[in-house]
Amino acid sequence: MQKILKRVLIILPLILIALVSFIVLSSYFEHKELIAEEKEKYPPPGKMVEVDGTELHVYSEGQGDQTLVFMSGLGTVSPYYDFKVLFEKLAADYRIVVVERAGYGWSEISSADRDLKTVLNETRTALKLSGEKAPYILFPHSLAGLEAIYWANLYPEEIEAIIGLDPLVPGVIEKSEEGPFLSPLITFLTRTGLVRNQPEVFNNNFEAVKKELLTAKEAQIARTIFYRRVQTKNMWEEVDMVESNSQLVSEQDKSGVPFSAFISSQNEKDYWQESITSYAQVTNGQTFILDGSHYIHLDYPELIAEKSKEIIEKTIEN
Repeated sequence: MQKILKRVLIILPLILIALVSFIVLSSYFEHKELIAEEKEKYPPPGKMVEVDGTELHVYSEGQGDQTLVFMSGLGTVSPYYDFKVLFEKLAADYRIVVVERAGYGWSEISSADRDLKTVLNETRTALKLSGEKAPYILFPHSLAGLEAIYWANLYPEEIEAIIGLDPLVPGVIEKSEEGPFLSPLITFLTRTGLVRNQPEVFNNNFEAVKKELLTAKEAQIARTIFYRRVQTKNMWEEVDMVESNSQLVSEQDKSGVPFSAFISSQNEKDYWQESITSYAQVTNGQTFILDGSHYIHLDYPELIAEKSKEIIEKTIEN
């Protein structure tokens, strides 16, 4: 009896491991097939341009004299749908461009490093290849604040102003005890396709859908992007590079390009607000502290659009 029990205790875990492995592998291969079908069914709304062997998505609309470039924060699965509620309120007066970095939205995943020099080169090249011309007014959200400031410092002639959306500025990461965080579990569930069995994960983690800002059709397309662009390889690499990228910007000479920002009051880190405000003061920019989430542009799209117009007009006059 004891021998039988021992055999059962040995065999049972092996059976469970084999069963789990079968489920995971089956889900993974089905997930890959569905991704191929979804890509064909829902093509990108903008242009795909090749930058150093990687296809990047650039969306544009509007015919205004100023070109506004929207740059997403870390882990924003679909920059196009994330910014849509805001840029739609500006498209009648300005040229609107959304650049999806490598590993985001419809853009492919890149094998290149995620240092700011490489990322900025990709952004500038993608804009050029898609037919856009400087100077630009940058709208960076969160992590993209570093790229926007780095860009303005290196090529001030290309940037008329920066209007940040709760943006990351130099010095914040250095003051933080914990940097940006991604979840290995969520990455596993997404890469294997197991997340498809939990629709609430998408509903609760795609901010524009969570706030009911997309139509049913838009939400369906956004869901397909979510399944293939959650915590990609490039996003993990951005987390690894954030400290060195922040230090790189901190060591630059300031350009003097006007820097304004809309800041979330809900950020628990006091130095986040203080750092953004201080940076804006140095460039004679404006700051607005709003009672909203880190995705502040989804909470106050009308207000941000109107205030942004005022900032842009003031910039043009000067």
